[in-house]
Amino acid sequence: MAKQIKIGCTAGGTTHQDTNIPPPREKVKMVKEAGVFDYIDRTPPLEELEEYAKASQDFGLPILSCGWFYTLGRDEKLAERNLYFARELGSIVHNTQVMTNNAEGRPVTDQEVADFYCKIVDFGAKMGVTPCLEVHVNMWSEHYGRVEKVAQLVKKRGIPFYMTLDHSHVIFKIDNPKEQEVQNMKADIDAGLLELHPDKPGNVTSSWIANDYVKLMHARAAVPNNPINIWGKHPDGRVGRGIQYPFIKPKPGEWHSEWDETRLEPWKQVVRNLLKHHATKPSSPLEFISCEFIPPPDYGGGAKYSIFEQNIACAKWIRETWKETKKAH
Repeated sequence: MAKQIKIGCTAGGTTHQDTNIPPPREKVKMVKEAGVFDYIDRTPPLEELEEYAKASQDFGLPILSCGWFYTLGRDEKLAERNLYFARELGSIVHNTQVMTNNAEGRPVTDQEVADFYCKIVDFGAKMGVTPCLEVHVNMWSEHYGRVEKVAQLVKKRGIPFYMTLDHSHVIFKIDNPKEQEVQNMKADIDAGLLELHPDKPGNVTSSWIANDYVKLMHARAAVPNNPINIWGKHPDGRVGRGIQYPFIKPKPGEWHSEWDETRLEPWKQVVRNLLKHHATKPSSPLEFISCEFIPPPDYGGGAKYSIFEQNIACAKWIRETWKETKKAH
């Protein structure tokens, strides 16, 4: 029988709008009382560590997953510290983001990412925590063809390669030439070396799933050529890139664009593909799905709909889809 899957919510998604962010204890309480989540996903800063630990105990809601972002050449010790605290909080997986450039401002190489991953996997094993490299914008992996290259470098050392699949970052670049230009990925797409759409042969998400890389998934919906977030502004005035599409229809005035449920289908298809693989392949490493509709500018900043309600709706859909998948297979 397939291993069970635990469904959680990231602490960043436990808010209704970006204008009123709850304190840590309220976040844990919200996730628990929603009744659809098994855990909360969070790496607290030091000043919030004890508060999250106590709230987790008081409400009976574990912190099974966590994550952070790292700049190579500067943050290696920070990664070890976070893995240590992950163990203290009871986390099992650590979502690991590696920034595009290192501390000197130079783009990191595939070998450097692989070396860092292998190092923290070794340290994480001592803590009982598994690092998972995330597919994400502003990271080394924003050229999605690099994921397989790093995976092969890791596997050559006899170390399993595990990743966090946040396929919203893949889906929003479909039919989006401007976004595909990042790291010159468009050249490989145009040359037929890289396929993003989940319905087409050889696409990246299906390959990652089939190769048993996905141990953790971040579930935040996006659609091909996702609308930019004109309501989300960065401190320097840049408009949000648009890597979040409401899972349920916003009420009039709650969102800046027209909403069409059918546009969610490619994103949903990747979830179905992952769940089918997990239901039918004993080798599947998938354990956790963290719902992650969030309020930063590139995502849901400025939105008037409830971000937390989107996470609840997404979790319910995933649970029902998993139930149907197990029954079918």
